[in-house]
Amino acid sequence: MSDNIKKCVIIGSGPAGYSAAIYASRANLQPIVYTGPEPGGQLTITTDVENYPGYPNGVQGPEMMEEFKAQAVRFGTEVIFEMITKVDFSGPVHKIWTESGEEIQAHTVIIATGASAKWLGLESEQRLMNQGVSACAVCDGFFFRGQEVAIVGAGDTAAEEATYLAKLCTKVHMLVRRDEMRASKIMQERVKNTENIEIYWNTSTDEILGESEVTGVRVINTKTNEKSEIAVQGFFVAIGHKPNTDMFKDWLDMEESGYLVTKPDSSKTNIEGVFASGDAQDHVYRQAVTAAGTGCMAALDAERYLAAKGII
Repeated sequence: MSDNIKKCVIIGSGPAGYSAAIYASRANLQPIVYTGPEPGGQLTITTDVENYPGYPNGVQGPEMMEEFKAQAVRFGTEVIFEMITKVDFSGPVHKIWTESGEEIQAHTVIIATGASAKWLGLESEQRLMNQGVSACAVCDGFFFRGQEVAIVGAGDTAAEEATYLAKLCTKVHMLVRRDEMRASKIMQERVKNTENIEIYWNTSTDEILGESEVTGVRVINTKTNEKSEIAVQGFFVAIGHKPNTDMFKDWLDMEESGYLVTKPDSSKTNIEGVFASGDAQDHVYRQAVTAAGTGCMAALDAERYLAAKGII
């Protein structure tokens, strides 16, 4: 069986997974990427990417991920369009299982499973995705300069994104479901002191309006049940992200929210030979460029680990 032990298996195929693959394949680790259910990760549901270096005219998210993949394949990465459903990190050789039931053994595993934005669950939200609906103000706020937008959420992320949008947009309508915010006191003060942010307390989203692009939002007051409409051109959902890390719960240290914990200045997890990168371990920045950076770190850490063990 030892002949079949892979040097490096990468779980996930967004910027982190493909960047790890580029570095690992150039180091002759012969990496195998298992794409998971969403090849390309969150960028496949993003249209225009304008903030990634090297694309002065912007690029479509799916196209960018195809280019990442092509670069990884060029250096010898094998890309398999399958999900990993189970792992066993109990021994020195790590075991993972594909959705078809195949068992793979690997000396190193790089986790790049990303995170998924939490959504409200409205039909109009999915229909108008990238037509004015977004889960990332830093990514997409630029497209709404000089316009009015709404944002849903009450935590630190929502407060940060609202103040970010307020610098670009004429008005930000912040929809808060309860009569208080979960955000830290300092972030709440920042929101309340920003003139062009209007907070709507006890307000939930009934429907996002518009046929082919967002034209407004219909809200409902949770105390009075009264419905009203607000004209906006953009609708941002900031109710949190869920890291795709459930299958690692029995093995890896993670925060209460599910983000994987890595050792300082590295991508190392608590299990030797298992490395974490991208949005599966980053709840602070959550950008394509930072994910790519941690993918690079994971590949370098994996290479050094294999060298120290005398495997390469």
